[in-house]
Parts: sequence; C-alpha cells; structure tokens
Amino acid sequence: MQTIANTKFKYWQEDEYWLGYLEEFPDCMTQGTSLEDLKVNLADLYKELSGGTI
Repeated sequence: MQTIANTKFKYWQEDEYWLGYLEEFPDCMTQGTSLEDLKVNLADLYKELSGGTI
C-alpha cells in the first residue's frame, strides 16, 4: 500500500482556496477550502497516481 507520509508537496493560499501539487507529479494540481482539505485531496491524488489507475 502506498503512503503519502514521506511525499513532498508544494502548496499556497490563493483567495479562499488552498492550491497544491505533489513534487513527484507537478502537472497534477488540486485544491481545498482549508489546508487540511487540501492535504486530504493530495492524499487521494497520490493514491490514484501511484496506484496506476490514472
């Protein structure tokens, strides 16, 4: 099972949203309404990208 625990990501706040991407997959961005929401979305994105489903 893949884990995001040691995965690096970049993030920033723009207006009311938090935007970010995984350093391993810089072309795939996601967003959240809070930093915690962004982290959940990044974890989901990591699972999809590293699991070969995308």
